[in-house]
Amino acid sequence: MKRVTGIGGIFFKARDPKALLEWYRRHLGINAESWGGATFPWQDADGSGKEGFTVWTIFPASSKYFDPSHSPFMVNYRVPDLRALLDVLRSEGCTVDEKIDSSEFGDFGWVMDPEGNRIELWQPPAEKSPG
Repeated sequence: MKRVTGIGGIFFKARDPKALLEWYRRHLGINAESWGGATFPWQDADGSGKEGFTVWTIFPASSKYFDPSHSPFMVNYRVPDLRALLDVLRSEGCTVDEKIDSSEFGDFGWVMDPEGNRIELWQPPAEKSPG
């Protein structure tokens, strides 16, 4: 079973997200969009021409989105079959959040690593056929 296929996003907390976003814009050229983050486009390495993106977002230090982790960061990994992978992780004794979020952006699930870091797993939405 294929597990992680790439990085979907990198999220981290900051005491002053607006000031930090400005620092990244000024010094590294990362321009945040109105929703508070940036996207980096890419194409699959398999030569299929399939396009995707990696999201980069700064959260306020008070954000509860990473809970129950106490880490100031969370990595989002792309996966081809979220539900199957979560079942396998449970069978392997991993701490898996029972909640799955589904939206137009795809399906999201979470697992904790042994050091207490929350990991977000993301199954992008199925490609729509033309027409």
